[in-house]
Amino acid sequence: MPRDASRTRERLLDAAARAFADDGVFNASLIDITRRAGQRNRGALHYHFGSRDGVLCAVIERHTAFLARRERELLEVAARAPDDDVAVVVEAIVRPAAELAESGWRGRCCLLIIAELAGEDPTHYSAELEAVLARTGGNEVYALLADRMAPVSPTTEIERFALITSFILRAVADRARLLGRRRKGRPQLDSEPFVQNLVMMTSAAMAAPGPPLT
Repeated sequence: MPRDASRTRERLLDAAARAFADDGVFNASLIDITRRAGQRNRGALHYHFGSRDGVLCAVIERHTAFLARRERELLEVAARAPDDDVAVVVEAIVRPAAELAESGWRGRCCLLIIAELAGEDPTHYSAELEAVLARTGGNEVYALLADRMAPVSPTTEIERFALITSFILRAVADRARLLGRRRKGRPQLDSEPFVQNLVMMTSAAMAAPGPPLT
């Protein structure tokens, strides 16, 4: 790819990441993204990515290798822990997200985007988006978590997974965003206590009994 085209592509990805995180994946204006990237040609985004789905996948793809690698490392630790240890499995979800958030604003935007997608019906995902999300990891961790969490119905299990994913990713991204503001809000825990507290809170939720099984 020519150097100028590569720079244009990166500017479009940066603008899309901010817009998807701020305005929502499905509400963000593609024309506005193109304008924010400094492109006069309204067809620039379509030229580089083909569609909204194409640029969305490219934004997430920037971080898939890191998320998958860190999850894999932590999952190996979790697999060796006792069968009733829920926290060590939850840590394999929380810690990669926290590390990505601390990498900068692009990582925080990605977390907010994935958090929004976690609340959507995955049957509506395109094959391309489904494949990109799969490359971030998650399937093996959630399979192990399903084995160790409190026994609940399949429907409740899906609900819990969606809720904790959104809760963890938004909590991590919002903390990083607040720490980066010039005007400080409420006092924040340091990084490691924050991670440990989030792990313990989420683990308690996953260990809690669910509605009666019918």
